[in-house]
Amino acid sequence: MKIYTSYFANLKNIPDNIVPISICRRSPKGYDGIEYKLLAPSSALLSEWRKHHDEAEYKFKFSKQLVSLNALEIIVALGHMSCGRDVVLVCYEETSKFCHRHIVAEWLNKHGYEVTEWKGECHENR
Repeated sequence: MKIYTSYFANLKNIPDNIVPISICRRSPKGYDGIEYKLLAPSSALLSEWRKHHDEAEYKFKFSKQLVSLNALEIIVALGHMSCGRDVVLVCYEETSKFCHRHIVAEWLNKHGYEVTEWKGECHENR
């Protein structure tokens, strides 16, 4: 199973054989796919982010949230959700913007699971 990251507005470019999984607190209207809120930031952290936009503090606190999780259990859960197919973890921010999915990817990479931002490796579109 390959793991990618991307954002909701880019789902139209993700091939059908890759399963989108939302990792945000609240998915946008119209998204009826799989949600995995365990990888979403807490409501308190999001509220703090909206007030201060302090990337270093956000990264520190969200990383502490991830430390309490077991990376292998996350990978197994993603595999079950996708029936073993490749997945793309999605949230709102465009690729170049600060986003918690980049922290999730970094955390999983650090634990030996390759996660990359979707770059359009395949030309089969939704």
